[in-house]
Amino acid sequence: MSHYTANLRDIEFCLFDLLGRDKVMGTSLYSEVDRDTAMGMLEEMKRLCENDLAASFVDGDRMGTDFNKATGDVKLPASFIKSYQAYVDGEWWRLDAPVELGGMKVPPSVRWAIAEMVLGSNPAIHIYASGYAFAQVAFVLGNEDQKQIAKLMVDKHWGATMQLTEPDAGSDVGAGRSKAVQQADGTWHITGTKRFITSGDADLYENIVHFVLARREGGGPGTKGLSLFLIPKFMFDHKTGELGKRNGVYVTNVEHKMGLNVSSTCEMNLGEHEPAVGYLLGDVHEGIAQMFKVIEFARMMVGTKAIATLSAGYQHALAYAKTRIQGGDMKVMNDKASPRVTIIHHPDVRRSLMVQKSYSEGMRALVLYTASIQDEIELAQEAGDKDRVADMIALNDLLLPVVKGFGSEKSWTLLGTESLQTFGGSGFTQDWPLEQYVRDAKIDTLYEGTTAIQGLDFFFRKVVKDGGRALGLLGKEIQAFAEAGGNNAEEKAALLKALGDLNAIVGVLVGHAMESQSEAAKIYQVGLNTSRCLMAVGDIITSWLLLRQADIAAEKIATAAGKDKDFYTGKIASAQFFIKNNLPHTTADRKIVEATDGSIMDLPESAF
Repeated sequence: MSHYTANLRDIEFCLFDLLGRDKVMGTSLYSEVDRDTAMGMLEEMKRLCENDLAASFVDGDRMGTDFNKATGDVKLPASFIKSYQAYVDGEWWRLDAPVELGGMKVPPSVRWAIAEMVLGSNPAIHIYASGYAFAQVAFVLGNEDQKQIAKLMVDKHWGATMQLTEPDAGSDVGAGRSKAVQQADGTWHITGTKRFITSGDADLYENIVHFVLARREGGGPGTKGLSLFLIPKFMFDHKTGELGKRNGVYVTNVEHKMGLNVSSTCEMNLGEHEPAVGYLLGDVHEGIAQMFKVIEFARMMVGTKAIATLSAGYQHALAYAKTRIQGGDMKVMNDKASPRVTIIHHPDVRRSLMVQKSYSEGMRALVLYTASIQDEIELAQEAGDKDRVADMIALNDLLLPVVKGFGSEKSWTLLGTESLQTFGGSGFTQDWPLEQYVRDAKIDTLYEGTTAIQGLDFFFRKVVKDGGRALGLLGKEIQAFAEAGGNNAEEKAALLKALGDLNAIVGVLVGHAMESQSEAAKIYQVGLNTSRCLMAVGDIITSWLLLRQADIAAEKIATAAGKDKDFYTGKIASAQFFIKNNLPHTTADRKIVEATDGSIMDLPESAF
């Protein structure tokens, strides 16, 4: 029996009832994908995920990777290779490949809805299949020869990696010491060591193209001195793709991890024994700007993965709570002869389930709302509406650290404290998939920048550097909704109050940032609260999206029956529960931010 059940009913509701994506489907850029086509794709992916992809989820964890240190090669379990091949054979790679190279143009909202199911059923499959998205980057940013490399990556289904992190530098990418020296033939020889490289090697494909940040000889310090190079595992004929000699990029270690064990996380050595030959991407030294095209995709993926896992955990917890009989009803708990009941009858279990339901549904809406903004970017670019393009890009940039930071942090926390907890001691065993979900999901708070880094990025880059424009646009939309009246008036009033508290939080932090220009230590009072600010923003956006869903459900419930009526009843309950139980924390956060004095930074290290 599959560990995974896709919540396609909620995905459909978000895409079409909440976000109205059917209005853009079948038109303009998306002329090949109308609503019926999209639903057909989603239904087929649901089938594939619940069967072929999910089939190797446990094997991938228990068997992990087989690393040959002598050759630097990594082998994966046969069952996982079979699942991965089912994904490729189904031609789902076309969703990420350039249209010019056989890709299919679909709205990002549909693409990420499909990705949720893949990431929920067997996340490593999506991660190993990232070569097609990397090919998109090489095709868009590369010179003519590199566009041909992108074509070979797609045609021959090659893999790819993103190589930023170095052992000493960690998240301080600008401190990297990998070096690139130009050769007479225009290629570059790269030397250095990279660490925590996802998909560094695997026997899923015949070749891998590594996207590597390195400092060119003579390049300046920091991130501005970095360039991006394409370094293949095997050299190849650039016309035919026929493989040649081994290139000088080798796996020297595969990390032993707490989770996501079938995903090879590698230490890579470049140029130690033989040259690691690479090609400067696009013939320009703009490494960080180019790599951010990949990083933004990766952050969206990580947040989606986390939220997909929370949804899967909730589905298991709900099914268990409906069947596990334990204890009597609390109303008659003193009557020892009273019938035993399923645990969904117990108040705290219901509270726990509603926490899981509201967050998983609210954060699914967050992912798909963000993806719908990506739809609008593409459509505005096609229409030549530069002002709308600028607004939508700013909004997407604002939302990405929320999807990644808020989504991963809440999902990881709730999977352990609520989903697994529902099972009691059984959740701590391998009889159920929850313990693997918890282990696998922890990486999401660390991947592509920790939660603290997402908080710093959100405040300094997406709010301060932007002059608060994108946050202001979003805030106005939320305010207009909260002031519109209608159903859930009490909850909308609470949302409006929380929005005011958030504005106050941002105002305090901006004030400290300005004061730090003359009193440097004031910046600590910002740094102590950027993660708190990010979490508050996430709760408010989630509240807003849940309430929008509740309003839609209230309109539909009068004519609904059976499962549909239950679905809409649950939507209204989720929103009301979330507002009453989570949103009041924003007021507390405001008080904490206002009271932060930075004194913790004056403590001697010996006091900790």
